[in-house]
Order: sequence, then C-alpha cells, then structure tokens
Amino acid sequence: MKVLVLGGTGAIGSNLVRILSENGVETTVTSRSYHANQSCVSYVLGNAKDNIFLRNLCANSRWDAIVDFMSYKTDEFSVRLDLLLSNCKQYVFISSSRVYADKEHPIKETSPRLLDVNDDFSFLATDEYALTKGRQENLLMNSTSRNYTIVRPYITYDKYRLQLGVLEKEEWLFRALQGHAVVFPHEMLNKVTTMTHGYDVALGIYKLLGKEDAIGEAYHITVEQSNTWSEIIDIYKQGFKEATGKELKIHLVSIEDFLKCRAENLVWQVKYDRLFDRDFDVTKESQYVKSAEFSKAEICLKQCLVAFIKDGSRFKNINMKYEAIKDRITGELLKINTPPTASGIRQKLNYLLYRYIL
Repeated sequence: MKVLVLGGTGAIGSNLVRILSENGVETTVTSRSYHANQSCVSYVLGNAKDNIFLRNLCANSRWDAIVDFMSYKTDEFSVRLDLLLSNCKQYVFISSSRVYADKEHPIKETSPRLLDVNDDFSFLATDEYALTKGRQENLLMNSTSRNYTIVRPYITYDKYRLQLGVLEKEEWLFRALQGHAVVFPHEMLNKVTTMTHGYDVALGIYKLLGKEDAIGEAYHITVEQSNTWSEIIDIYKQGFKEATGKELKIHLVSIEDFLKCRAENLVWQVKYDRLFDRDFDVTKESQYVKSAEFSKAEICLKQCLVAFIKDGSRFKNINMKYEAIKDRITGELLKINTPPTASGIRQKLNYLLYRYIL
C-alpha cells in the first residue's frame, strides 16, 4: 500500500505516520518544515495547500490512499477536490465532530448536523470551522466520485496539546504555572465532553485504510467514555499537583465575562459546540477498531499533562492582551519571571495597557 499524508505532523497525523511506518506501509508526508526521512516514510518539503505543489506531487504517483489533514476554506477545497479524488483509490477527509447539532444523544454518524438544522442566520453567514467542514463534506457527498471516507474526530490530546474548554494550553496552563487562576465559564462545567488521545484516533484511521466497506462512509473516531468539563478540570488538578506540588486554581465566571478575555472569534465554538453535550455512539467505528481499549482520559490525559510540565513546559506565543484582561477579572498581576514567549517590551506594554487602562 502507498499512502500520501497531507500535513501529517500534528497530534493525529504524526501518530498515523508512526503507525504506517511500524506496519511497513510506504508513506509520503508533506510538511512545510524539514523532517528527515525514516524507514518507509519520505517527507516532501512544501505547502500542500498550494495547487501547483499538489499537482506535481500527484503527477508522479497514484496513491492507494490520501489522508488529508489540511484545513481549507470551502472555495479552496472545491477547486482541488477532483484532483484529490482522481489520484487515489481512497481519499480520507479529516472533518470534525463539531459538525453535529445538539439533537441526539449519544451522537451517531447519522445524527443531524449544524449545517442541516441550525437556523441562526448570523452563524450560517460565516465560514466557521464546523460549517466549513460540513460544507466540504457536502462537496464530497455530491461529487461524482465516491472513493472517499469521512473521519470526524472530536477533541484530541497528546503531550503537546492539552485543551480546557476552548482554551489551548497557552491560555490556561501558562497561567497556572505562573500561580494565576485559570478563568473558566461556570455554564460549561457540567457539559459532557469526549477527549481522545491522538494515537487512538490515528489507529482508527489506519484501520479504515483499504477497507471497501468504509468507502463513501463517515465515521467519528472517539473514545467510548465521556466526562464533564468539571471532571476534566479535576484530572488536570491531579496532574498539576503531581508535577508541581501546587494547586491548580480555577476562577469561575459567566460566559459573557469569559468571552471578554478570549478571542471573540470563538463565540460560535462556545455557543454551538462547547455548550453542547458531546457523547458518542462508537458502534460504527468499533467494526474496525476496539474503541473500548482506547486510553482513558483520567489516566492518559493526566500523564500527558505531567510529562509536558516535567519536560520543560514549552509554550507557543502568549497573547498578553488576554492575559491582562484575565488578571483584571481575577485581581492578579503578571510576574516578572515570565517565560521568554511572553517577554518583550511590546508584549509588556500591551499587558499594562489592558490590565490598567482599557
């Protein structure tokens, strides 16, 4: 089997490449940064969203499967769809379980999608992620070629991706390690969520490759177990205590106040995803993968948090505007010994401006 993985260096993609390599599958991976070739795995340096790059890549090979982790705008996807479908036996489109509406529990692959039942015209007028994925699914389902498989992961995690509600680790764990309280909306506490380790999702994708029964079908690949966000917070508290010896502090606020201290463009994700209960029926995926054996959040999520902290807690850029707004809410003040990612005169000035003036 020959597999092309587009953008396969993230939490799911890197694990899929590892699984393919361990099983002797000839794999080509696109990446915008350099990676050394490995056994059975060749990396091609380039941007897979560039149509010329993609056409050149497809000109030399026909693939048994293309697994597409790229994030497209709907118009970008529409102009490359035929190219992708015509150059492989099975095109695996990575969608998202955020496409589902809050109409049926547990959620099945046939459950209503937001795009089909939502009547919020302000929301529908956007190209928000859940709608974008739904529209791209429609393009696939309405195409003349049927050699696709749609995969809908939900929240995935690993050592480097640790989400809390809509917050990435840079937005909550950074604060916690500074001794500051994590700001979280109380309306979200008892909502049900499902968090699956990236390796388990990757294993599910691998099991779908080459399966004729999976052609033209959609699958969500999630762990069987669900938790409330309150339970997820407790898991993080346990891991934080184990790794640092300190308590993880949570400052509860209303949704309205929470959205003031977080990028405004996430209002739709909060309203039409994180305030929904997200529990999944795993019957369909269990035809191919034993989802009951996936890692449990109370064990694996805590292990990932502990490992990240003990390995040096490397963060990407910290948005000091939102850190300042959070500190206004909690009554805290930025410490001088912030990590390098949060340092710099402009960042400090931005913090002071939003902490005391705006």
